Amino acid sequence: MQHPSLSRRRLVAGAAGAALLGAPALHAQEIRERTLRFAFSLAKDHPLGLGAQRFADAVAQRSGGKLRVNLFPGAVLGSDMQNLSAVRGGTLDFTSMATGIVASLDKRFMVFDLPFLFNTPQEAYAIADGPAGTQLQADLAQHGIVGLGIWDLGFRHMTNSKRPIVRAEDVAGLKIRVIGSPIFLDLFNALGANPVPMTFGEVYGALESRAIDGQDNPLGVIESAKFAEVQKYLSLTRHVYTGMPFMMGRKTWDALNEAERKVVREAADDARQFERQAVQRKEGESIEALKKSMQVNEVSAAEIKRLREKVQAVTDKFSREVGEALVQQVNADLARLRGGQ
Repeated sequence: MQHPSLSRRRLVAGAAGAALLGAPALHAQEIRERTLRFAFSLAKDHPLGLGAQRFADAVAQRSGGKLRVNLFPGAVLGSDMQNLSAVRGGTLDFTSMATGIVASLDKRFMVFDLPFLFNTPQEAYAIADGPAGTQLQADLAQHGIVGLGIWDLGFRHMTNSKRPIVRAEDVAGLKIRVIGSPIFLDLFNALGANPVPMTFGEVYGALESRAIDGQDNPLGVIESAKFAEVQKYLSLTRHVYTGMPFMMGRKTWDALNEAERKVVREAADDARQFERQAVQRKEGESIEALKKSMQVNEVSAAEIKRLREKVQAVTDKFSREVGEALVQQVNADLARLRGGQ
């Protein structure tokens, strides 16, 4: 017959082991039934929309179906600025939008929008996931937002209905829709264009009516928004990289318990990697699809250099606004990456 104290020890050890091995199950018991809302401006079939669906699926799976995320793509609940306000106010739970728009809350996010800063998506990911990006997201807390990672929109290219952009001078005189961000206004002014700030949901109609000549966006956006129907020329300028912070309202976050927060964070990490991979896959597919209905041209390295030189004053100005310390940190991190260290 077992000694009573041995039985008790085995019982305690067994309980501890079960608690450790069964941690997800125990956490699942703590998760409460709740439906959350995620609104964004892009189409549901854009990689960001696919990433949003991946996030919703992962939340449902990790919560045993108790937490549900309903998606509202295509700006159906409002513009990016309206979604940002709603997330801060607690009437919307999640949103994602360009760093240039998030810069309306914290101008340091403009560091991602500095012209010709990144050479590859991997460089942008390293900065977004590294000390600089992590700190910027953490500091959103003071604006009523929890940062859950920076998703990918890609490098921006120019489209227009007037002419191909082959030389730096070809941008001059074009009426171009831009994100309502000071850096984009100054960038296109420096190139001699006439920049027109406009919410994304209005762009197609403005292009169709010829109220504007063109716009700039990554290839996946140009394709999913069907801009090829109302634009003739696509020039591969890669002038700015656009990251998409994925944000949750602080009010919603504070209402969750630790088990629910864990579900959200893990699902967000999974969706970020999935969305970035989807963007990379989509780039090649989009350019082939767009070539069927648009005149697509590369821009030579020499002309890219001239474009960079024309906007150097803009880079210098906004580097000061962002803060020299942050810009120096990002440039040092990029130098290490490029040096293979």
